[in-house]
Amino acid sequence: MLEGIIIKGIGGFYYVKTDSSIIECKARGKFRNKKIKPLVGDRVKVKLTHEDNKGVIEEIENRKNVLIRPPVANIDQAVIVFALKKPDPNLWLLDRFLMMAENENIDIIICINKIDLGSKEEMNYIKKNYDLAGYKVITTNGKNEINTESLKEILKNKISVFAGPSGVGKSTLLNSVQPNLSLKTGEISEKTNRGKHTTRSANLLELDIGGWVVDTPGFSSLNINFADEDNLDYFFKEIYEYKNMCKFTGCKHHKEPKCAVKEALEEGQISKDRYNNYIKFLHEIKNNRRY
Repeated sequence: MLEGIIIKGIGGFYYVKTDSSIIECKARGKFRNKKIKPLVGDRVKVKLTHEDNKGVIEEIENRKNVLIRPPVANIDQAVIVFALKKPDPNLWLLDRFLMMAENENIDIIICINKIDLGSKEEMNYIKKNYDLAGYKVITTNGKNEINTESLKEILKNKISVFAGPSGVGKSTLLNSVQPNLSLKTGEISEKTNRGKHTTRSANLLELDIGGWVVDTPGFSSLNINFADEDNLDYFFKEIYEYKNMCKFTGCKHHKEPKCAVKEALEEGQISKDRYNNYIKFLHEIKNNRRY
């Protein structure tokens, strides 16, 4: 059997890249019976059929991680792209995706794109928020290829998921990294100030510099049902750092007295935006438990 990696899946067909070619495959019925769906990024074993360059996926190797939205497996890192303007950054959505990536133990890089459309003060404000949280933050302008060399170094020899809301410039950035990818780019709707989807499915794209990148449809919401009131702070690294310094065991860092997290917040060691989003998620989890 041949070994390879699924680089695309559409309509029940999976395209597997081996050392020598790309093979169009279907999956064995046993996976459907076990309620296992092959995913882009899966390492698989393929048996060739009698048809030219066609095959059947016989085995799926154990996955080291899985993202549900976008649906990809075995990711080394997530590059989360948000625009400084057009559309305006939604930090609540960014923190939601960060929680998802933290849950899967995926390394995270935050990319603030379209830096030419906003002020340096706006850019530095957002960057400081996530520097405090311990994340690597890069700033780019994909259209004019500003700082794209830094992005290339980050992507080199890694399997990276490239995600973010529609219209923030993901495809433009990837085209600046490797022009022959020829990804479609979209415009921002004047009416909604939101992007139009230009990527219709998750595809694994091979980079000339080494490594792979997943270009995915923009996301608008992510389920955080893996978090509860007791472990929510784990998904906010800078809050979790102070957890054991609180006076009371099980402190939720909300209304409790002598809370080390709230003290760090007052001292500017924790971003107020990040803390406020933490509280929003705490309320969301509480409300969901009532139903």
